[in-house]
Amino acid sequence: MTHPDSIAPHGGTLINRIATPDQRAEFLDKADFLPRVQLDERAVSDLELIAIGGFSPLTGFMEQSDYDRVVNEMHLVNGLPWSIPITLSVTEEVAAPLKEGSLLRLDDPLGRFVGVLQLTQKYHYDKRHEALMVYRTNEEKHPGVAVVYKQGTVNLAGPVWLLQREPNKRFPTYQIDPAESRALFRDKGWKTIVGFQTRNPIHRAHEYIIKCALEIVDGLFLHPLVGATKEDDIPADVRMNCYEIMLEHYFPKERVILAINPAAMRYAGPREAIFHALLRKNYGCTHFIVGRDHAGVGDYYGTYDAQHIFDEFDPDELGITPLKFEHAFYCLRTKQMATTKTSPSTREERVHLSGTKVREMLRRGELPPPEFSRPEVAAELARAMRIQEITYEI
Repeated sequence: MTHPDSIAPHGGTLINRIATPDQRAEFLDKADFLPRVQLDERAVSDLELIAIGGFSPLTGFMEQSDYDRVVNEMHLVNGLPWSIPITLSVTEEVAAPLKEGSLLRLDDPLGRFVGVLQLTQKYHYDKRHEALMVYRTNEEKHPGVAVVYKQGTVNLAGPVWLLQREPNKRFPTYQIDPAESRALFRDKGWKTIVGFQTRNPIHRAHEYIIKCALEIVDGLFLHPLVGATKEDDIPADVRMNCYEIMLEHYFPKERVILAINPAAMRYAGPREAIFHALLRKNYGCTHFIVGRDHAGVGDYYGTYDAQHIFDEFDPDELGITPLKFEHAFYCLRTKQMATTKTSPSTREERVHLSGTKVREMLRRGELPPPEFSRPEVAAELARAMRIQEITYEI
């Protein structure tokens, strides 16, 4: 006998907007007659996550009432917490002929028919205001703000259908959608599950805080983001290789599930930490790790701003428990990973390696020291650096 889900999806119901076979046949029949809107990579990810329930309770792209409340107050009109606007933006030229109430064909960047939008509303929005509220800056050099500024000026809103759930071409064995992850947790008998978000290769500081969290829960949902990221972020295939190496050698396999998160990265810092937590709640996690500068970029956010923002919400309304960790380092005195909460060391006895220094070492063919990265992971990063000759952000 299995126990019920240990945590309800956000809003109480796991959304499913994948077209049924009959709906799909109907949409395909109409395909050549529907107005077309081409999605970029991020919008395709958003469509996917709405459809599989990752963005529950959303059933489509936000209407203006939800958009305004999310941007200004981090809540939906129905009162549920939500921190990132999920919108489909197009140019005036694309929006002008589209009629509210009609069905729109959604194509991916290659022109393939991937979804349908029932257009309930189209509206203008203030890009600068969105940037300042969501990203805390209006500087275009911020990668999230740059995306907003490049978008069209009109948002298209309404419920969506994903035409068909396709296997992820790069990581088919790790494509685990929310309904499936919840079933896996039930099958394993896990009642408490901690989610871990990362867009970077896993290093010793990550390993330390994850294992600290594993001491108080039944299982780990290791959930790296594989959607759109900055050009200088390490490619998803390299990161996935690093996670596989870590699971093979350094984690109890029976207590970890590795799955891909198809979301695009916003780099919205504190707001994205809330967003990432709610996403993992929908996948069935009861706890969520929030470390140093979660989802941050450059110097736009304070070191622990992404932890402080959780204090702005009633824990019951979020419905998932944040686990807040300080910046971990290798302590030369105790010869182990630690934080200022556990280490008696002085500043000089703490090994902190910056991403810049590690990149320089890799370019010279040197491996980062074991205090920063497990040797097998360091070797994989060096191999990838030699093959792809990319400037990575670590």
